[in-house]
Amino acid sequence: MITVVLADDHPLAREGIRSILNKTPDIQIVGEAETGNEVQQLVGELRPRILLLDLKMPGPHPAEIEKWVRTNYPETVTLVLTAHDRDSYLSRMIDAGAAGLIDKGESGERLVGAIRRAARGEFLFDNHQLDRARQWRQSAGEKWESLTNREREILRLLVKGFDNAQIGKVLVITTKTVAYHITNIFVKLGVSSRQEAIAWVHKYSPDMLDENSS
Repeated sequence: MITVVLADDHPLAREGIRSILNKTPDIQIVGEAETGNEVQQLVGELRPRILLLDLKMPGPHPAEIEKWVRTNYPETVTLVLTAHDRDSYLSRMIDAGAAGLIDKGESGERLVGAIRRAARGEFLFDNHQLDRARQWRQSAGEKWESLTNREREILRLLVKGFDNAQIGKVLVITTKTVAYHITNIFVKLGVSSRQEAIAWVHKYSPDMLDENSS
């Protein structure tokens, strides 16, 4: 029996997956989670063979959850469920140690097949996905990693539309310090304006807007 913890914050999505897997005699859902914190609790308690992890849900970023699973419960294999097929998400989950990414638009048959393959220890990312992840790291990932935590905080606030005075108030720093950090952000990202920096984030790293991402 392949035991599964299903993690998705949308009840209808869980209901749909549950209806598929309940008809499969060799797969059993042993727990369901709506937040990242619940995922960690259930994985620790139930030790499932498979974690079906939604890419967008409250709590810790899925990449951080997967790193935690790999460290503490390596016998659990993670398959990522997503409707957001972006290179940044793909790269982060590969790096974190997930076994595969499943589009929510896939058929029930393909979902069941992916679970069975993952349970056998197969790596489900194909060469095209690995190449996309590699290209994203080279074009954007390295730039993001070059930013300090403070610069990332400021960039997130820029994307939200905050001006320098508002950013300084939120982070309890002077506007002069904010301007200094913004200049560094522009240099590291290879942009020349706030608008270009915001566009860069939306194009290359939308998941980095998550305040829990690092």
